[in-house]
Amino acid sequence: MQNSEPGLGIVIVSYNSSDVLLDCLESLVALGDPALTIVVVDNASTDQTVDALRDWASGTTSYSVPADCPFALTPVQKPIPLAEVTAEAPGDDSANLVLLHAGVNGGYAGGVNLGLDYLQRRPDIRNFWILNPDSMVPPQSLPVLKARLEEGPAFGLMGGRINYLEDSDTVQIDGGTVNFKTGVTSNINLGKPAATSPYPNARDLDFIMGASIIASREFVETVGPMPEDYFLYYEEVDWAMRRGSLTLDYCPGFLIYHRAGTSIGSPTLARFASPFSLYFMHRNRMRFLRRFRPLGLITGYAYSLAKIGQILLRGAWPEAMAVFRAVHALPPPKSVRARLSPDAARIAFGRSR
Repeated sequence: MQNSEPGLGIVIVSYNSSDVLLDCLESLVALGDPALTIVVVDNASTDQTVDALRDWASGTTSYSVPADCPFALTPVQKPIPLAEVTAEAPGDDSANLVLLHAGVNGGYAGGVNLGLDYLQRRPDIRNFWILNPDSMVPPQSLPVLKARLEEGPAFGLMGGRINYLEDSDTVQIDGGTVNFKTGVTSNINLGKPAATSPYPNARDLDFIMGASIIASREFVETVGPMPEDYFLYYEEVDWAMRRGSLTLDYCPGFLIYHRAGTSIGSPTLARFASPFSLYFMHRNRMRFLRRFRPLGLITGYAYSLAKIGQILLRGAWPEAMAVFRAVHALPPPKSVRARLSPDAARIAFGRSR
């Protein structure tokens, strides 16, 4: 990449994301910034994600802005050069849009780490932006972010505001906190009006939500890769806990819109979590406590029992069973395992406890 401006590398991990990925990419390339390098790490999607990306980049299929896009977006002219690589054959470092074939669904962190490994080969890239495929970036966010990166203090991880895409005036998260007695994480300003909700103080944050994280090169090189044994959920919480003297930062005005849990059934304000989501969330909550706050395992377990009872009162038996099996370190329900390929299941459920 021939550009005197410091580069910003973007890692997008996709898995069966054909219904949302192009919206994310279109919002990014519409920014028209040559200092951006976008790496889509495809975790062996079984839908049309890869073909859709190729057809979009080549201009074979036309792109239509979704009706619920919360900002003005004009589709960019195609074709867009797309380089396809693997971890074993990363190619050169000149492409600004890269499709990295993971070959297997190694989970969220597994995909993130492949993308980070690829981007770290480019010395001009100082910061790495980990972004969910079911998000869209408004044009005013990038100048705010770049100004912060150039003028702000040194940091380890940085976040900004994430609003729900479907309800674009409502905050999903302004950074996260952890209750170390139970391991439960909380979203700052969850469900509050964006227009009247003050930005948080970075000192109050325990982690940055994985849907949109800026990681400095110093952080990645010092702390190392994102932990992969969670597979889904809590990876970014664990990563933030390892930061040592490196700080968490918050960038006011840096905003993305997020569709929230489109592929795995994460909970929203209007939707209960799926058994798939619940199993990983509660298994990993206990794993996190065991690793960082073992004294919290007792109260964390009591919380789990209360949560199971709460779910049963709703008549949600599969969901309650998913939580029960998760907190007792039992194999997942068949419906949860069935959503993953045999290779992915070995990665997700075969890690050491």
